[in-house]
Parts: sequence; C-alpha cells; structure tokens
Amino acid sequence: MISLKVKLIGVGKKVTGQHEGIVKLKGGYIIFKNNKVAGGNFTADMKSLSNTDQTGKSKIKLEGHLKSDEFFGVDNYNTSNLVFKSIGDKGNNVYSVTADLTIKGVTNPVKFDFIVKGNTATAALKIDRTKYDIKYGSGSYFNDLGDKTIYDEFELNVDLPF
Repeated sequence: MISLKVKLIGVGKKVTGQHEGIVKLKGGYIIFKNNKVAGGNFTADMKSLSNTDQTGKSKIKLEGHLKSDEFFGVDNYNTSNLVFKSIGDKGNNVYSVTADLTIKGVTNPVKFDFIVKGNTATAALKIDRTKYDIKYGSGSYFNDLGDKTIYDEFELNVDLPF
C-alpha cells in the first residue's frame, strides 16, 4: 500500500468560458499486489478548493460560490471520497477502474482509466455534477439561462506521484 497526499486539478466549463482549480487530497492510498494495482481509496479536502485562473476579488468570489451550498457545500461536506470497487488490467500498466465517488453525501459509480508509469499514476475523469445534487446553472434543470449556463460535466485530472 502506498499513501498519497497530492492535488487534484479540476476544470469546470460554461458557455462563455471555463475555470480551473485545485483540490488537495486529505489522504489516500493505492494498493499493489504482484506489482499490479489492486485497490485504492482517496479523500479530497473540499475546504482546500482553490481557483487557479483568477486573482483578487474575482478569485475570492468564485471560490466562495463554489464552496457554498449551491455547489459543493463544504461547510456540511468538507470531504469527498473515491473508493475503487473493481479493477481490470488492460495491459501496459493501464487499468480500467470502477469506483464509488461520494460528493455532498451522494455516492455514484464512475469509470475511468488509471495509468501507472514509474512512480506516478494518472487518471482523467468526467463527472456529471447534477448526479451529486449540484444543479446551479444547469441547462438540464433550468430554462432560459442563455450564456449563464454551466455545463453539467466537469473534468478532474489526477496526477499522483508516489
């Protein structure tokens, strides 16, 4: 078992652009058996959520909004969790992972490729925020948002050195 403490990079998109940010891992680990990935469990510190493409008042305002109950509700849900449930070996150190992702107390399965090269693992996940009761600005739930529409999916790019 290898313990990790790194950052997750996320990208949220809207009709008129996108924002990027990071969330730090509070803890986590990857389990290896016979040099193959056999499990994993990660806890993100949602209070560490930080916007990386803005500065000053715009940065503070966006971070406050993302931490509010309209988005991640970090006062009530200060962590999110990802727990590997099944792992398929695709060869060449690429694994097909099905995991349970919990955000705001809501758990849903997610699937992604988990790639191990040397002492680093990477993954790219697309997450539908509406499945976790994050509906603010969603064109799937609200009409007439126009250019204020925020896409339901956000990207989570993971780079885990160990």
